[in-house]
Amino acid sequence: MSEQETPQTPMIDPALVSQVAPTEVAAAAVGQVTRRSKQKTADELGPKEYCWGTGRRKSSIARVRLRPGSGTFMINKKQLTEFFNRLDHQSDASKPLNMVQRLDKYDVWVNVHGGGVTGQAGAIKLGVARALAAAEPELFPQLRDSGFLTRDGRMKERKKYGQKGARKRFQFSKR
Repeated sequence: MSEQETPQTPMIDPALVSQVAPTEVAAAAVGQVTRRSKQKTADELGPKEYCWGTGRRKSSIARVRLRPGSGTFMINKKQLTEFFNRLDHQSDASKPLNMVQRLDKYDVWVNVHGGGVTGQAGAIKLGVARALAAAEPELFPQLRDSGFLTRDGRMKERKKYGQKGARKRFQFSKR
């Protein structure tokens, strides 16, 4: 092939680049808050609609429903103080709402199962943060920077064959 017959690529020819590349920048500009989910925000909710969030921690799973209201916090049809006896678990579950000063603005209903009390409190914290980010998208950067939207992926290590547990070995006998 001669030099005149070589095909021009869009990366080289500016005329072809303008045909391929879009001329306008996308609607979401840098620094502008965009909707991260397809859920309705708190302002768009109807009378019996909720913002949902799912939280997981260890082997606990929490399904959280959030709706504008007076500040009711129900976990498995019990009040927060009845479900969690320890204050650190109570504060851990409601920490995302406390941090953004929305504790008395939303009603929260949680269904949680699996794991222990600490895992359930952590699952509820993540679920509440996700539901709150769906309800008010402008709070997403604040919740993310505080670490409430980060899933803690640490799980129990499995038992290995030929051993007593995940790390523990059977007793070694020389004779």
